[in-house]
Amino acid sequence: MTSPAALRTIAVCNRKGGAGKTTTSVNVAAELAHLGWRVLLLDLDSQGHCAVGLGDKLAPGAATVHGLFTDPEARLIDTVRASAYPNLALAAANQLFEHGSGSRDELRLARALADPALAERFDLVVIDTPPSLDLLLFNALSAAHFVLVPFVPHPLSYEGVRQLMRVLLRIMSKQNPGLKLLGFLPTMATAHIRQHRTVTGDVARQYGAPRVLGAIRTDIKLAESFAAGMPARYYAPGCRGALDYAALALSITQLLGDPRAQAPR
Repeated sequence: MTSPAALRTIAVCNRKGGAGKTTTSVNVAAELAHLGWRVLLLDLDSQGHCAVGLGDKLAPGAATVHGLFTDPEARLIDTVRASAYPNLALAAANQLFEHGSGSRDELRLARALADPALAERFDLVVIDTPPSLDLLLFNALSAAHFVLVPFVPHPLSYEGVRQLMRVLLRIMSKQNPGLKLLGFLPTMATAHIRQHRTVTGDVARQYGAPRVLGAIRTDIKLAESFAAGMPARYYAPGCRGALDYAALALSITQLLGDPRAQAPR
C-alpha cells in the first residue's frame, strides 16, 4: 500500500547509524523546496533531529508523528508545522517515544499519508527513518514510493546498506511492490581516501553503477549549519555540502520527472 500518486514519498534509510540520514533528509527537503516542490519533512526517528536542523523548538505536548502509533484517531495533517523556509514544512518526532511501543500496524503511516488534505497541501514527503529494524522503519518503507540510501564509504556503513537491502526485498515482495530504489548516496566522502573509493566501488559493482548518486563531500559547514538550525543552502550556500545537495536535488527531480518542479530564478 502506498500513498496517492499525487503525493510522492521518499524514505531516507540506512540500517547503520551515523550515515548522514538526517543531514540528507533536511538538506534534500530544503533543496527540493527551493526548486518549487511543496515538501513535508517527516521525522520518524525519535531522536527528533529534523526539528534541530530546521531550528524548530517543539512546545511540550505538541502533536508529533509518533502520535499516529499511540492514537488510532490521530491525523498526520494535525502534526504539520510551518518552517522558516519557503515550501517546506515539518512533521516532528516525539523524543520520548519508545521504539516497540504502540500499534503494531505496519501500514499505519501509509494510511495516514493517504489523507487527501495532505495531497492538497504537499507534492512530496521526505521521511527521515530510524536505523533500528523495527515497526517505524517498516512503516516508512511500506508507505514510500522511493528509497534513498545514504552511506559513508566505510565497511560498517556498507554492511548497513546490505542489511537494508534484505529488508527492502521483503517489503517489495509483500507490503509495497511499487517501492523503487532512488539510489545510493555516498556521504562524508573524500575522493583521495582509498577506502572511500573502494567501498563506493563495491556498492556500484553489487547494485549497479547507475544507482550510485553523486557524492556529498566532507564539509564541516554541514555540521555548522545543523548547529545553527538552518539547512546548508541558507547557512553557507557556496560551501561544498550545499552545492552537492543542490546537485542531488536536481538529480532527484530528473529521476522523478515531475513537471511542477522549477529551476530557481
